[in-house]
Amino acid sequence: MIMMKAVSSTFTAIVAIIVAIVAVGVGVYSYVEYQNLTQQLSAPPTTTTTSMQKNLLPYDNASKTVFVTIESLNTGNPFNFNGTSNGALIIYIPAGYKLSLTYINLESLTHNLILLQNSSPTPNNADIAKFGTIITAVGTSASSYQTNGISSGQKDTAVSPTLNQGTYMLVCGILGHAESGMWAVVVVSSSVSQPYYVISS
Repeated sequence: MIMMKAVSSTFTAIVAIIVAIVAVGVGVYSYVEYQNLTQQLSAPPTTTTTSMQKNLLPYDNASKTVFVTIESLNTGNPFNFNGTSNGALIIYIPAGYKLSLTYINLESLTHNLILLQNSSPTPNNADIAKFGTIITAVGTSASSYQTNGISSGQKDTAVSPTLNQGTYMLVCGILGHAESGMWAVVVVSSSVSQPYYVISS
């Protein structure tokens, strides 16, 4: 009888020790998880940013002219400027400078290049004059831009007037081409000292 009580007491003590160990383990685990959760909630959210590489453009300070060459490449997308579409090409120039624009068409379609003072952030009409004012036309005239341009393998150059601070567009003026993605952005700013371009993703 005494032996049974001793075994029972030992068993109870072992069970109590096991329960205590489990309780301590659960407590430690809960505390660690709580700390992890607290750190996650208090940490600022991480965001992935892609930095765009600045590509310098040639320019002449004496004449305040920036030289830009735009090509429509034979990439499978007939509506591109330097292989980009839909405003991915962004050109930055200092305020008070002119743009010397050379346009080369390597596409099978006829295209032209128009510097536009736009009134909308993206082309929203087949006729570019419906969302902006033509400043300079390359490979066409300001009166025949809707249908005339240069053929594959041809090039043309024109110089814009002095540009005031603001945002402009380079577009193909042939009906529907800009709406199909054939446009780039030109930012003219007094905070730009050296002209450059970037390609956004």
